[in-house]
Amino acid sequence: MHLRRARPDEYDAIGAVTVAAYEPVLVGAEGSYVERLRNAEARDLEAELWVAVGPDDRELLGTVTLCRDGSSWREIAMADEGEFRMLAVAPQAQGQGVGEALARHCVDRFRESGAVGVVLSSTPGMADAHRLYERLGFRRLPERDWQPVPGVQLWAFRKDFDE
Repeated sequence: MHLRRARPDEYDAIGAVTVAAYEPVLVGAEGSYVERLRNAEARDLEAELWVAVGPDDRELLGTVTLCRDGSSWREIAMADEGEFRMLAVAPQAQGQGVGEALARHCVDRFRESGAVGVVLSSTPGMADAHRLYERLGFRRLPERDWQPVPGVQLWAFRKDFDE
């Protein structure tokens, strides 16, 4: 497996992997959010879209959206923080370290860029993701929990770089 920036010819596959990974928590979600998950091209144009691919550079294993300062995809980050979103692993690749590799990549990129920490949002039902974030040194940040739309609760997490 290796990580690289997404290519335009992969946008449809990236969108499909993202929707598939989020399907268990999308019950009752608005169609517009599903379309936002599917719209890999917009994420790549307005943020940085990264993929994990197999050794042949063709098998899409996972994806993440890295949101630098100024990106319209940032939700909760302050000016000195990095944020990543839509970490998604293809169903057939789950449990193989793909999500961890993508999350570590984001953390490393933001640390190298001088950020003081990294934040992200997650739904309360994504227990596997929460265990990964805790293993990587993220902690819950309940004071920054929020609701993008009524009835949808998002939990905030942060990893500080001074630890």
